[in-house]
Amino acid sequence: MLELNKVMLIGNLTRDPEYRSTSTGRAVVGMGLAVNRSWFDRESGSRQEDTVFIDVDAWERTAEFCNKYLSKGRRIYVEGRLKMDSWTDRETGGKRSKIVVVADRVQFADPKPGGNEGGEFASERDRPEQAPVAGASASPATGSPAAVESGSAEPGGHAAPVETKDDLPF
Repeated sequence: MLELNKVMLIGNLTRDPEYRSTSTGRAVVGMGLAVNRSWFDRESGSRQEDTVFIDVDAWERTAEFCNKYLSKGRRIYVEGRLKMDSWTDRETGGKRSKIVVVADRVQFADPKPGGNEGGEFASERDRPEQAPVAGASASPATGSPAAVESGSAEPGGHAAPVETKDDLPF
C-alpha cells in the first residue's frame, strides 16, 4: 500500500524561533508559520483571503540554522512531514492534540537585497558568505550546490536518506 507524508509550505514566521535542547542535548526549534491563500469569489465579485497558522519544529542542524538566521516576519520555504502531538491538559486533565510540521528542510523565500527571490542551495559551513539552506550541502562529485534531506530525525522518527544531484534518475 502506498503512503505519503510530505508537506511543502511557504509563509511568514509569526514569531522568532524558540530554541531549546532536549534532555539528551539535541537541538530543537519551535516556530510559528502563517500561510496565506487568496482567491477571487465569483459570487461576491471580490478577492478573498484566508490565513492558516501552523506550528513547525526543526531538529539538530536545521534547528541551529533556524535559530541563527531566522526571525519574526521572514518569509521561508519549509519542507517536511506532519506529526501528531498529544498531551494531557494540566488545568482540565483532558486529552489535547495538535498537528505539527517537522521540518526536514528550511530555505529563505523572501527577496534578497540583490533582488533575487529565495535562498541559495549552499551548506552553512562550506559557503558562509551566502544565505545557507538548512538540509542542503554541496555535491561531493562536482562541488556544486545540491539539495538534500537533513538526514536527522526526531526522537522515535527515522532518519531521511541523503540524496545528492548524482542520485537523481534524470
